[in-house]
Order: sequence, then structure tokens, then C-alpha cells
Amino acid sequence: MKRFSASGLQWPRIILIVFLLSVFLHQPTAAAVSSPDSMGAISASVMKLVAFCNTPKAGLDPRDVAVVIDYVLKPKPRKEIALPEVEKAPGGYFESDLRIRLTDFLQYSYNSQIPAALTSPSSLRYSRWMNHTEELKKMTSSWKLPGPGDNPLVIRQLLRNGITPDQTTGVYYEYDLKRTLILLHYKGRRVLITIAKQADVSDVGKKGFVLGHDDDWNYYYTGIPGAAKPGLGWVKSYIYDFFALGVYIDSVPSPSMIRSGYFQWLRAGWSGVNFVQPEHIIKGMKRHDRHSKAILESPNLPASNEITSVYQKLSAMPRKDLVQRYEALQRARDAMAIQKGKIKPGQANRQETYANVSREQIIEELMVEYLKLALGKPSPIPPNLITGVY
Repeated sequence: MKRFSASGLQWPRIILIVFLLSVFLHQPTAAAVSSPDSMGAISASVMKLVAFCNTPKAGLDPRDVAVVIDYVLKPKPRKEIALPEVEKAPGGYFESDLRIRLTDFLQYSYNSQIPAALTSPSSLRYSRWMNHTEELKKMTSSWKLPGPGDNPLVIRQLLRNGITPDQTTGVYYEYDLKRTLILLHYKGRRVLITIAKQADVSDVGKKGFVLGHDDDWNYYYTGIPGAAKPGLGWVKSYIYDFFALGVYIDSVPSPSMIRSGYFQWLRAGWSGVNFVQPEHIIKGMKRHDRHSKAILESPNLPASNEITSVYQKLSAMPRKDLVQRYEALQRARDAMAIQKGKIKPGQANRQETYANVSREQIIEELMVEYLKLALGKPSPIPPNLITGVY
């Protein structure tokens, strides 16, 4: 349903799974405290837009669009706020400014030839479009924003997302996500609204590990149900529901800046019991924002056409060549997991088999390694296995 991806909703981003922290943390942070009454009207408009994403027949009400945009633009005493619970799911709001043009943000974050994990590598393992038509591919490869007086542009997508392991518990998930993108012109500003709704309960959570520092984007996936946290290996956890809305607005004084606001709700846990608290959601959104900024504001970020060129060359490779590189990546992850004491040498063969991994996922994971090198980060596999393709 990271990539509420990045990009704020790449989401999901994204940023979806800090929820099991609640097993150990029960006190809300001061920043997450807010009056439910003050946010009730805003949440109601957000939920109408989520309904539009989930069921197109619900219709798009311009008044709800105006409510959420105006809220993101108005001054606030705090940039992170707890939201009223909706459908038994706690929620949170987080706001941030990003130094990038909206057109460039679209080209990097919502481009059919730039995998979503490249702008959300700490949240997304992969995000695969399930309803990818040639028309949709063309539209999202060269964005054209509506002008004053134009009707909003609405794009609907069905995604299959896999997210990275949680920092505390090591749990990772896969799920289907409905996503709607709305591009419009509002009061002299260009605006992107992204809406996401989980299609069904996620697959069972599986054990994984963060290998090293979180900023290095190295993860290990066992394919085994449960949690890596000691004492929680037996847990069969799920994301029961996730819905979110992101707003990205051109800054009038500075066209190279966008204001972003994220509304997210998450219900997850095990045995039907939710263990999420608003502060966990806000913490996840802040983590996603930090990593996205590090990428999109980096002076080393390649031009979007350079990234798409790499993607096209990988896409043209025979599967056996892709698998050869992917095998090298898996072996490197095995070695890192053993070296860091996450698994024993005899357990390496228990890692997920890649024989059934989709071509799209292989390319996406290799593209993240390409991005690491471009940004000056180390990759666990030799650079020639990535750069030698181009």
C-alpha cells in the first residue's frame, strides 16, 4: 500500500511500521498531544478524500480539498500533532518544507521509471504498480501540471508494497495499496495531493534486521514469520488498516520550495489487538522525512533523466543477468548479517529465495544500490556489479 512513499506517501511509506514500539513505550510525547476537537473537522475532510480513493463513486468534493490545503498552509504552533482516532486507528500529522521544485519532486517521486524506493529507501523495499498501463506510464514519465482554471488531474493506482524491517522489532510486511494522485491549481499555487488506503489486511509480518546504521539503508529479510526482537519471535503480526493523505504545495515566494503536510492513520498488532500510538506514527513520518530530504536535497543527486536511463538499461537486461547481480546482493547481505551477529552462518540459506522474486523488485533493489553510490554511500556489493551495466 513506502509507497505512502515517499515522497511522503510512498509510503507508505512508508514510515508505516514503528508501531510495535508500543510494546515497550506507553507514554505519549508532548508533541503528539492535541485537542481532538480542534482536528475533528480537518480529519472529517481527510476521510472523505480517503473514501474517494477507496471508492471512486464517493466523488471528489472541492470543499474537502480546500479544507486540507488551507490547513497545511496556515501557521501552527506545532508541526506534529496527534489526530483523532478513526475506525479504531490512531493517527498523526506532520509538516515539513522541502527544498525542491514541485515539478522535480514529481519527476523523482512519482515517475514510472524511477522506483519509489529511491526516494523512500528507509521505508520501502519495493513498490510495484499492479495496474500499469502504457497511458499511465507515459503520463507519469513526463508530468504536466494543471494551470489556473483547469480541472484537477486524477490518477488512480493499485500498488503492491514491501516495506523495510522496523528498527526496534525487525518486522517487515507486504500489502496491497490503493493510491490516488490529484494535481490541481489552487489560489495561485500548484498542488499535489496523494491519498492512500490499504486494500486488505497485510501479509503476516516477517523477521528482518537493520544492518548497521539506519542511514546506510542496508536490511536483511529472512522470509520467516515473527519478530526479530528477543521474546517476540512467536508474534504473528499484521497491519490491519492504513490510510493517509499527503499535501505538497508550491511555495509562492520561493518556487524551489514546497510545503508538505502528512495525515496518517495506522492500526496494527497481533491477535486483533492494536498496539499503535500516535507518537509512533509521528516518529515514523519524521524518519521518512529526514531520509527523503537527505536524498532530494543532496547536491549529489543525479538528474532524473540519468536515473531513468539506468532504470531502462537494467530493464533491458535478461533475467539471468539481473539474478546474477541480485544473488551477489543477497550474499553480501548474508555476510553483513553474520558479521553483525544477526544470524549464524548456518542460517544464511534460510533467507528468502529469490527464484520467485519479481523482475520489478530485483530492479528496484539494485537501483537503491545505484543511488547509494551516486550519493557517496557504500554499497555491500562491488560497484562494478552496478555501474558496470551502464
